[in-house]
Amino acid sequence: MDLYRKRGFGTYGLEILLLVVTAVVYSFAFPGFLSNRGFGAIAFFALIPLFAVIRNTTWKAIPFYGFLFGFAFYTCFNYWLTTFHPLAILLVPIIKGGEMVMLFPVLKAADRWFKRHGFLVQSIIWVAYAYLSQSWFAGYPYGTIAYAVYEFLPFVQIAEFSGIWGVTFVMVLPQAFLGRYVADQFGGKKEPIVAFLRSNIPTVVGYAAILVFVFTFGFITLSKWESEEPELTWRVATVQHSADSWKGGYETYKRNFNNLRTMSLQALQGNPDMVLWSETAFVPSVYWHTTYKTDEATAALVDEFVAFGKSLPVPLLTGNPEGVLDDEQLPPLNPDGSWNRKDYNTVIMFESGEIKKTYRKQHLVPFTEHFPYEKEMPWLYNLLLANDYNWWEKGYDPVVFETDEGVKFSTPICFEDVFGYLTAGFVRNGADVIVNMTNDSWSGAVSAEMQHLAMAIFRSVETRKSTVRGTNSGMTAVILPTGKIVDPMEPFTRGWHIYDVPVFTEGNDTFYTRHVDILAEIAVYASIGLLAFGLILRITRWKRNR
Repeated sequence: MDLYRKRGFGTYGLEILLLVVTAVVYSFAFPGFLSNRGFGAIAFFALIPLFAVIRNTTWKAIPFYGFLFGFAFYTCFNYWLTTFHPLAILLVPIIKGGEMVMLFPVLKAADRWFKRHGFLVQSIIWVAYAYLSQSWFAGYPYGTIAYAVYEFLPFVQIAEFSGIWGVTFVMVLPQAFLGRYVADQFGGKKEPIVAFLRSNIPTVVGYAAILVFVFTFGFITLSKWESEEPELTWRVATVQHSADSWKGGYETYKRNFNNLRTMSLQALQGNPDMVLWSETAFVPSVYWHTTYKTDEATAALVDEFVAFGKSLPVPLLTGNPEGVLDDEQLPPLNPDGSWNRKDYNTVIMFESGEIKKTYRKQHLVPFTEHFPYEKEMPWLYNLLLANDYNWWEKGYDPVVFETDEGVKFSTPICFEDVFGYLTAGFVRNGADVIVNMTNDSWSGAVSAEMQHLAMAIFRSVETRKSTVRGTNSGMTAVILPTGKIVDPMEPFTRGWHIYDVPVFTEGNDTFYTRHVDILAEIAVYASIGLLAFGLILRITRWKRNR
């Protein structure tokens, strides 16, 4: 069937069906409802039909197709958002679909304006889109194609200098190339695949050379790091208390603290150098309740917790919200009965009988933790508040903690470790270990926790630093500088585990750490330049033809 000449409801229906099926199959590449680990190999070919449809369809259909694909993919990929809030499973697919309303026409323009090498331009644009889509207020890196291959360790080692952007480019390029071939077969051009490859020998040879480099570098790097001796080994006891994040109140906070305290004391038998809890493991704010004591029972519980933290023979690291006065000129209680208070999502460290340092979360989760457009979009702001969303304040300091034994580490909180720039900033500031404090228990899904873990492995590869994850219910684990996941605890279970974390302090300043996301930024400017050049060529040809 010639899709260029014969277009009717059947043709459009077939394209819509193909895009929806592609979106669903592509979601299977990641951890999801079909598999908690995902089928990463699917990501190497799943997008071929997408590029074929973009090449063959009409300009009028392309924006709708972009929204359809984005909405369908993220609905399948993020199915677990239904356990967070019904509004969340609508917001994310709508936002991502809206992004692809802009992406698909640009991909089609690249195909039309660059007759022979449109696939190359499309691949660069895809990298630029992946970067830009995580760089605005609602930036959401989940679903970026590189994260599907988190278990393919030889393949992802190039992230040391390219970040996830080089991995993304290498994965998308052959799919855009073969998508063009598939489109032409359905478009009426019958050409054997061998003949097509022969007519594109420079592209085939060039891509083969890229693959040889990627895998050669990968295997050599893996071999090097497997024989690398760390400067020291940091013995960390992780406590996974698997508490229900939806339950609050004094009795819940006291029960959770008792569980955490009991397991921490048990873990001391493993002679750890540090006891690690998770994000917001102890919920009542230490600063607020020790400063203002606005609730007698809660203040007593906080005092009990602080006494425990100070009494331990080793440092205790835990998540704990920090409540401070919103207006320092006013008392804690406003005349209308509301609290004069604002909160930060923080990490605190006890050592040697004192609270040594605090870190405030810098990159807040859009909509659920942060929405800065109250004046511009009051309807949405009020809708979010009506649906029980609450805001944190934003921190700005890439804090590096240091134990008395000299271990320097930083603590990206939950969502923060999905952004490479943050982890690189911590390492540039002196961190030798990444300690991710996470609470994904609200998802109720192992696959959601695995999606998060899959992204975390790239932070270790990019910086060549070990990561230790302290979580409420999973995935508690250590990630080596190669991206290898070490001995994850069983998710949604209660217990503790001792990890010997290798600490590398010297000679591991990676290109990515020094030049964060530079390849992505190059892709953005290259995309703009190439599209402008293509448009000029298009206009010039049109004038010449007239």
